[in-house]
Amino acid sequence: MGDYSNFCKTTDNRKYNTWCKYTKMIDTYGCGCQHDCNYCYAKCLLKFRGNWNPNKPKKTYITDIINYIETLNKTDTVKLGCMTDCFQPLENLERITYETIKILNRYKINYLIVTKSNMVSGNEYVNIYNKKLAHFQITITTTNDKELIKHEKSPVASKRIMAIEKLYLMGFDVSIRLSPFIEQHIDFEILNNINCNKILIEFLKVNHWVKKWFKIDYSQYTHKWGGYTHLELSKKIELVKKIKGFKMISVGEYVKNHYEYFKNNVNYNKDDCCNLNMMPINFEPEQLELML
Repeated sequence: MGDYSNFCKTTDNRKYNTWCKYTKMIDTYGCGCQHDCNYCYAKCLLKFRGNWNPNKPKKTYITDIINYIETLNKTDTVKLGCMTDCFQPLENLERITYETIKILNRYKINYLIVTKSNMVSGNEYVNIYNKKLAHFQITITTTNDKELIKHEKSPVASKRIMAIEKLYLMGFDVSIRLSPFIEQHIDFEILNNINCNKILIEFLKVNHWVKKWFKIDYSQYTHKWGGYTHLELSKKIELVKKIKGFKMISVGEYVKNHYEYFKNNVNYNKDDCCNLNMMPINFEPEQLELML
């Protein structure tokens, strides 16, 4: 495969978490993210190397994106927003994500958009999404807007919830991505009443850098795996039981034996913890009118 920049890549040879199904990735922006979350793993990996500038991320060239897409098969699904958010504020100026979506539509390649921004549900983007190809995971980290601004510079949770519900009611394949799931940051009454049928849960991975930037109680993070410390499986099971009211629940796990437990006992789709649906959900016209 040619050199399509570090922001377009296939990651098949990871030491840990090699069970993730979606290994084709495009970051429309890189070497920094304006959301600058305190718990960000990309930030942990890149900052000490001098490759992280949240104030001035780099954009990916459209030619590199096209060159990479041309290597893909029609059966592939590309993840947008891996190391950095594809809908960070820079998108308003550069429009790289907008153009990338149009290119993926043209090549008929499925795409999974992972974001913390309500920009994803803006009408100009909704108008170009292909329902047969587009899939969405919109991240919720806390249900408290005031708490959120202490840890990240992304749009507040209430705006993201509105984006989730708008896309869901319009019949798109959308999931709440509860990541990282930290119990004290979640009001379960708010979470469990979001109008969406799917939720993907991911727990916090802790290393030196996360502890330095993200100030919470780490006393229960005692399980070591893959260079990080994690909650014990019993605690994760306890927390997942608090998630109610969703037709499809999945847990995306980094720790291998934890992954096997949730795959066999919780996950709606045992072959795909992202649980992507290739068939859009249909709603009656009067339901759509509520969001338009």
